[in-house]
Amino acid sequence: MEPFYPEFMPRFTGLLGQLGGRPVAVVGHARPDGDCIGSQVALARVLRAIGHDPVCVNADPVPRRLQFLLQGVAFVRPEELPVRDYAAVFVDCADHDRAGPLLKARFPAPVGVVDHHLSNVGFGVVNIVDPASAATAEILAGLFFDCGLTVDAATAQGLYVGILTDTGQFRFNSTSRRTFLLAAELLARGAKPAQAGYELYERETAGKLQLLQRFLASFRFECGGRVCIGVLPAVVFRETGSLPEDTEGMVDYTRAVDGVDVGVLIEERSDGIKASLRAKEPVFRMDLVAGRFGGGGHACAAGLDVPGETAATFYPRLVAALAEQLRRVDAKQPVG
Repeated sequence: MEPFYPEFMPRFTGLLGQLGGRPVAVVGHARPDGDCIGSQVALARVLRAIGHDPVCVNADPVPRRLQFLLQGVAFVRPEELPVRDYAAVFVDCADHDRAGPLLKARFPAPVGVVDHHLSNVGFGVVNIVDPASAATAEILAGLFFDCGLTVDAATAQGLYVGILTDTGQFRFNSTSRRTFLLAAELLARGAKPAQAGYELYERETAGKLQLLQRFLASFRFECGGRVCIGVLPAVVFRETGSLPEDTEGMVDYTRAVDGVDVGVLIEERSDGIKASLRAKEPVFRMDLVAGRFGGGGHACAAGLDVPGETAATFYPRLVAALAEQLRRVDAKQPVG
């Protein structure tokens, strides 16, 4: 079999060498998703198999629907991480800030960064960043196979879930032939698509469905119907008995409307707003729109956090930025 990532193999083996005999903190981003948790689980399991002492750490808890992946892997919050000389490897973090302020301060110079976000400029000693990959789990899977590392069934399941979720069940633009080849190899190593599908997509709570109702009812159309925006106010979680993690995937409903080019979820929090941006085509460069507000991500999928702002004040600012982006794309002007 041809190597999946020949250009990154020397860098990855160099990263493993940089870890030395130190314990390893496998750091994921705040409000972790399937690619984040799946990548952390897989990397921790592979590191343990080659003699390291890893622990996974996130600013927020592992979402309920992803906890089936955690067998044999320790996850802690930043304040629970023991005082030890950890070598930190950040996975699926578009930038240093995505891990949260405590972990950024704890690990100001990570030994390694493995990521696939277009906006990632590299903030580690060793950076393995490939925006052409559909998921961080895709990069890790390819490197594990390229380097002949052990991928057991639980590791394969974590990697499969990471790829499955970040490709939108293999339907987003980022899905490639390599994605399918790696998914097939993960199935051969013990990944279980039926279990993953059940845990991820067939265990909705009543609160989540009520939250979805509220979100769909909030849709507004801007820019001649080319932009669809849904807003969740800060009180909605208490009123529906849902959790912030239940918003995962909801933004895709805004993009799914016929005639819409860009979909947006604006989520109001007690300390500011969070927005998720989704485009049907990479030309719209959602990473650049998010970057105007301190966020980042991919050409078709990006996110941002703006502290101290409400949905009411942020909404017109975002609409103006999206309108300008659409005008530039229509005029075939540079969008950067």
